[in-house]
Amino acid sequence: MKQSERYARMIAYFEQARPTAQSELVYENPFQLLVAVILSAQCTDKRVNMTTPALFAAYPTPQDMAQATPEEVFAYIKSISYPNNKSKHLVGMAQKLVSDFGGVVPSDIDELQTLPGVGRKTANVIASVIFNLPALAVDTHVFRVANRIGLTKASKTPLHTERELVKHIPQDKIPIAHHWLILHGRYVCQARKPHCSECGITDVCEYYRQQKKSEQ
Repeated sequence: MKQSERYARMIAYFEQARPTAQSELVYENPFQLLVAVILSAQCTDKRVNMTTPALFAAYPTPQDMAQATPEEVFAYIKSISYPNNKSKHLVGMAQKLVSDFGGVVPSDIDELQTLPGVGRKTANVIASVIFNLPALAVDTHVFRVANRIGLTKASKTPLHTERELVKHIPQDKIPIAHHWLILHGRYVCQARKPHCSECGITDVCEYYRQQKKSEQ
């Protein structure tokens, strides 16, 4: 099967199965999403969503958070993974957002990555979700699903995976494709035991083909 055919089949399936796929993080503005995505690193969206209401109430704007200390922010996020580092990142991010960008979250991926706690994955999330730009964030779910299906060939790094996906997915589909792959990995193509019986694209999946071959 040609890669173009695999991608076309995958896109057609998700357009029908998940036509309105979106982030499961709860937010009301770009600043809140940026905070939530920073907190979500190696942490579930469910846990983040349980934590952010009180945090956002205490620090509704970048200016408010910029005036806080990491210790004050820590008190609100202590149930999150790596709260010490993340509290420092959030305060530093807010301070730089205020000093360098007037408190406005930038759309440029390079500018986003100058903010403390913001790597390429987080920057791509903001660019695609908030600004609908053709940026595709590769987290553990996207990395796993892309490799299993065969969308990327023996990809060893998130950046390689990102480049392969962006090369084959039409630009207007890239923002939603990020959510398609995350949600598929979260609920169907899970790490320990993928639910292949619930998957609608086993006909183009390399992992499924290899599993069936080994059973013969």
